[in-house]
Amino acid sequence: MKKILFQVAFFAFLLGFVSAKAQIIDPVKWKTKVEKINETEVFLVFNAKIESPWHMYSQHFDNGGPMKMVWTIKENKDFKKIGGVEEITKAKKEKDVVFDVNVAYWSGDVVLKQKVKVLSAKNFKIETEVIYQTCTDEQCVNFTKDFSFDVEGVKQTETTEAVEETVVEEITTADTAQVQVETEEVTTDSTLSITPIGNTGDIDLSNDSLAWLFWISFLAGLLAILTPCVFPMIPMTVSFFMKEGEEKTKGKFQALFYGLSIILIYTVIGTLVAVLFGVNFANWLSTHWIPNVLFFIIFVFFAASFLGMFEITLPSWLINKSDSQADKGGIMAPFFMAFTLVVVSFSCTGPLVGAILVKSAGGAVLEPIVGMLGFSLAFALPFTLFAFFPSWLSNLPKSGGWLNSVKVVLGFIELALGLKFLSVADQTYHWGILDRDIYIAIWIVLSFLLGMYLLGKLKFSHDSDVPYISVPRLGLAIVVFSFAVYLIPGMWGAPLKALSGYLPPMSSHDFDMNKIVRESSGGSGDHTSLPEKPKYGEFLHLPHGIKGYYDYEQGMRVAKLLNKPVFIDFTGHGCVNCREMEANVWSDERVLTMLKNDYLVIAVYVDDKTELPKDQWITSTFDGKVKKTLGQKNADLQITKYNVNAQPYYVLLDNQEKLLATPRSYDLDVEAFVVFLENGLKEFKNKK
Repeated sequence: MKKILFQVAFFAFLLGFVSAKAQIIDPVKWKTKVEKINETEVFLVFNAKIESPWHMYSQHFDNGGPMKMVWTIKENKDFKKIGGVEEITKAKKEKDVVFDVNVAYWSGDVVLKQKVKVLSAKNFKIETEVIYQTCTDEQCVNFTKDFSFDVEGVKQTETTEAVEETVVEEITTADTAQVQVETEEVTTDSTLSITPIGNTGDIDLSNDSLAWLFWISFLAGLLAILTPCVFPMIPMTVSFFMKEGEEKTKGKFQALFYGLSIILIYTVIGTLVAVLFGVNFANWLSTHWIPNVLFFIIFVFFAASFLGMFEITLPSWLINKSDSQADKGGIMAPFFMAFTLVVVSFSCTGPLVGAILVKSAGGAVLEPIVGMLGFSLAFALPFTLFAFFPSWLSNLPKSGGWLNSVKVVLGFIELALGLKFLSVADQTYHWGILDRDIYIAIWIVLSFLLGMYLLGKLKFSHDSDVPYISVPRLGLAIVVFSFAVYLIPGMWGAPLKALSGYLPPMSSHDFDMNKIVRESSGGSGDHTSLPEKPKYGEFLHLPHGIKGYYDYEQGMRVAKLLNKPVFIDFTGHGCVNCREMEANVWSDERVLTMLKNDYLVIAVYVDDKTELPKDQWITSTFDGKVKKTLGQKNADLQITKYNVNAQPYYVLLDNQEKLLATPRSYDLDVEAFVVFLENGLKEFKNKK
């Protein structure tokens, strides 16, 4: 009998242990190896196997959504990194409706490679780290994982040195010989967690994403043709190629070569951006204040030029040099004429080209090339077509005031779009100079001024008189004024969902009428001052006017002081399901009343990058690593106390840190959530 009881107890313990461990989610299994390219170069190969139904997010997609994959290669004198981590397995792409951004992710097997040049004669190690996010339709988890590669030193021979000087990087994976021993599955550090991005499906839209960039760039190229720097040059340059009699065929050939030269020049620009900056530059470019403020200044500078404040001119020697080369004739004459066109038109095309490169630099290496190809194709098209069909020139509208109007409209658009760069820097570094209401106010003013300009009520120094308003101009004015009217409710907190991807977050809005109404009708709990000022409350926020804390220790201390039960909200800035729970469940009057009046809410952000003072760093008992940021510390708290690493995750505690009810995760059942909170209150009262 005792033996049977012992066996039952043992299996019960084993089942409980397995169930507890199963809550720590790790859906991606990694294997690494080194591939030899030649005597001086190798690939660091990362093979990831993603369990179904999980998916893992890529390095390259729009900002403002889930967390991108970030690689860190710890460089030393033994090797030199070449480019960034290349995604051999193409990521699937789709629009995320919650964050209103395009996202890229993988399912199943994934291969990534980092190319390095070996500089040492001795064997050495390369240490790497990756931070990434994995999701299902119900939850997301972030991970930090470390990898170590054993690399053989290069033999320092005369032959090798000669190869180093003359090596041409034309290598295919089919030609590479695999060396080194493949490592086993890597033991990893699991930190930081967020939530899912919704249904990702199985459609691969990678090519569609590039096609979208191509057509946007193509439209920008068409728009560039209508600028005052470019449009008047069409008849002048086309006439150069149109010869009489036997020269007509030659002229058409030169016109075709001229168009191809324009495409070549712009595409080379895109290629140089891709090669010089690479994919690792994207993260710094999209988040650091220096490039974002610089782009803002550049956009304002060009806008001021478009509005007539000054003219942007390039050095005359550069233009004269191109002209002199074009006058020499021969097959190179069309090329130098194309180069002259690119140089002369820069003051008008610069902002459009710059906008494409800025947009595409946040993606993979291919994007700048595709963007410039689309732009240059549209830009070269009219010159080539009119050279082939010169009779079409008689149907072109004459240059005049309408071209200047196009330039002024572009100036207003430049000012509006430039604000986005300043907003990114402002939100990232918490400057507080461009909050949501200020941003919207500027857009309203710009839209109103543009509408007045289109109606002829606003005139700049270089504008012609507008004796009457054409129907297209009136239609455009109506669109602009309608946009301004649409923006106005946003000054009082309207969500403006169509622009959610471009505006600063609602938490930065100073005068939110919805928030004021909620707080004024939510009962006395809304106006009760908290005993202590919440740490991190200047940049972390709770929805629906709920007051609470963002530091676990401080929140528990106040809960004891107030003798209240605690509602722990494990959440994240990029947590989609957290936002859905807050919008659909927390907003229920019964739920909101209990959270405001009956519980002390502690929002524990597991993905916040705030650096902690050194005396607040902790060494995890889970993985033995030092946690230096608020998010890392909070994520470790969730794992070590509750054996869970996914969000949202809701825990009810008494003020002695004892559970009051079984914790809950993502579930939009409002009634079940109400019962969850009510049961917690009953248990708390029973313990008194």
